[in-house]
Amino acid sequence: MSLTQQYALDLYRARQRGEPPPPAPGRHDWRTVRELRDHGRFDAVVQGRPARRRWRHALAALLRPSARRGTSA
Repeated sequence: MSLTQQYALDLYRARQRGEPPPPAPGRHDWRTVRELRDHGRFDAVVQGRPARRRWRHALAALLRPSARRGTSA
């Protein structure tokens, strides 16, 4: 069953039961991503680590030696 078919079935069931319709798929994806990012930052602060320069930035700094030295390539 595809995502669209499942959503249509959920809409049908909600209408039959007199319940409010469920949110459309993908509607809250970016909010969820932001909440996960914020939770990771909060967890880092609680554990005493810096809340910035997460793994992606650290990896980019390792892969670009010029970024570590502060010189332009």
